[in-house]
Amino acid sequence: MKKIFFLFIAGYLLAGCSKRELETYPNNSYTEATYWTSEKNAMAALSGCYQVLTFNGMFGYATPLWEETATPNAYNYDNSAGFGWIALGTHNPANATTGNIIPGIIAQRWADCYRGIGRVNTLLARIDQVPMGDALKNRAKAEAKFLRGLFYSLLATYYGDAPLILDPPDLTVHASLPRTPRVEVVQQVIKDLDDAAAVLPVKFTGNDIGRATKGAALALKARVLLFEASPLVNTNNDVSKWATAAAAAKAVIDLPGTGYNLFPNYRTLFLPANENSVETVFDVQYSITTLGLGSSFDLVNRQYNTNAPLRSIIDAYDMKDGLPPAQSPLYNPATPYKDRDPRMYQTIVYPGDTYIGKVTTASEPFKQTGYGVKKYSIYDTAATTNLINQAGRSEINYMLIRYADVLLMYAEAQNEAVGPDASVYNAVNRIRERAGLSPHQIPAGKTKEEMREIIRHERRIEFAFEGFYYTDIRRWKIAENVLPGAVYNSQNQPLVTRSFNKERDYWWPVSQVQRDLNPNLEQTKNY
Repeated sequence: MKKIFFLFIAGYLLAGCSKRELETYPNNSYTEATYWTSEKNAMAALSGCYQVLTFNGMFGYATPLWEETATPNAYNYDNSAGFGWIALGTHNPANATTGNIIPGIIAQRWADCYRGIGRVNTLLARIDQVPMGDALKNRAKAEAKFLRGLFYSLLATYYGDAPLILDPPDLTVHASLPRTPRVEVVQQVIKDLDDAAAVLPVKFTGNDIGRATKGAALALKARVLLFEASPLVNTNNDVSKWATAAAAAKAVIDLPGTGYNLFPNYRTLFLPANENSVETVFDVQYSITTLGLGSSFDLVNRQYNTNAPLRSIIDAYDMKDGLPPAQSPLYNPATPYKDRDPRMYQTIVYPGDTYIGKVTTASEPFKQTGYGVKKYSIYDTAATTNLINQAGRSEINYMLIRYADVLLMYAEAQNEAVGPDASVYNAVNRIRERAGLSPHQIPAGKTKEEMREIIRHERRIEFAFEGFYYTDIRRWKIAENVLPGAVYNSQNQPLVTRSFNKERDYWWPVSQVQRDLNPNLEQTKNY
């Protein structure tokens, strides 16, 4: 059940370097001077800060699903949100706004992050004048700082340098700001998340379920620090950065009173009935009934198939005995889908599988590659006539941070910091046990390098089609090795040939639209 009631609030919205008009709900009778006068209005403004998470440049429509198509896992045949350009390595400042169905992600994410930042900064600047209890006011500030940390973490992760703005939107000042070095942006992100974690409760109940918690702030901090420790950024391999990231993830694991755990069933974890479960650390909330707001996950997964799985991800799944196909006695190339890691069957529709009551083939119902996606969809083997045929009608929450990620973040950072100690084995084995691998235990005696590859494999499989692998292969600095070349369908037929410029493509450009508005925005290197 969705708990946060998103409202279109009164407040300035910063769209890149352009200024938006004061927005109000349910009427336009407010001004900036009269809006910040009640607790109700202040909390509505906070809901408006959360609402940005559902924008298309963030996690709305099907953006997280499409992000997978910029990786070896999936194929986007119609350039939805411009991810087709990114996959081909042909994205640039001029086509950054181009994308089928919704505008290009490169331009849209930058703009939507600043829309969220503008809302948060306005709230933080104005809420002290609102007559409301100090406890609620301080909690609202903490939630807002969590969100600002999230918005700026995305800018730092995808673009690198970005203007650091901590005041309400002011066109006369902000329209000409240069890009702030990303190290300063990241420092502010950590500060915001630390400030938030110091105030936020461990849990919310009732109508407040879905708000940022202490665990969410600590987990996002761990994610940010993991990126900072990675080969893409930590070019000197400073081991202390890995230790700091491990400590941040361990703080979430050790946080009392959260109830965090792995949900027992991997497939049903991604169904509406089980959202906000013990595995949830932070969700983007969707509901048609209570919020009037949904995503398009079901539509894209079933009908559009614009996140079509590739043969590469099928080949990546181990056998059910936990061994790679090349090492397992269970593997038979004549029956490549038999006896695989159970997560494959819970994630992907493959030729010969039963989907919505019918046996599938290499061309029906998924013509693009022969594969479809079950995860983040209500559709599976059972026949149904209840088909979602409209955009924005899916109610499944998007799990931006789940506990499995916390465990694997800890395992990765701890392995890099000290090697594969018992806590690393335990964290990874818990993931494999829930998956249903038998045996699930990783054999003892692995080196740091061997465990690194195991953890990277587990991340790819565990989070397949959730939109995280693109960032993973960038921060591991392996995109130049795994992205270029032909991609293949279920019949091992080539579809397109991709490229990746290692001197350029690890970071996104600033769209030409933004640079036309603000010539002081220096372009990303080699664009």
